[in-house]
Amino acid sequence: MKKDTSEMLKELQSCFDFNEFYSQNSKSLITETLSAYLNRLLEKHKLTKSEVIKRSLLNEIYAYQIFSGIRVPERKKLLSLSLGMGLDLEETQNLLKCSGYAQLYAKLEFDCIVIYGICKKLSVIEVNTLLFEHDLDTLG
Repeated sequence: MKKDTSEMLKELQSCFDFNEFYSQNSKSLITETLSAYLNRLLEKHKLTKSEVIKRSLLNEIYAYQIFSGIRVPERKKLLSLSLGMGLDLEETQNLLKCSGYAQLYAKLEFDCIVIYGICKKLSVIEVNTLLFEHDLDTLG
């Protein structure tokens, strides 16, 4: 069973032997690549790459490169993919984690709007409209 991040952090801060900590917690560490996670999500949600790419409004070649692991996209592009896939908030946060980006944080205006869009199952265009209305950068 995977441990909560805050629980692991407390254990890590107080551990005397990293190797012991690692052996006890290795199953809770994120080891899946971004492309593997994206492809697993496609399978889970029974989606095709082409329909997700259309909904995410990303350049087709660039998006296929993301799915194949050739490219690591910027955070906004991942959020577009998340919206295009119709991911929930937990799946989106995991997507950001496995790519090394900061998770969405509700107290940041941009992130707050994206979280709202994810929770309400808005399209990329609808989220971009909200971002634009609040004088923020759009997803692209």
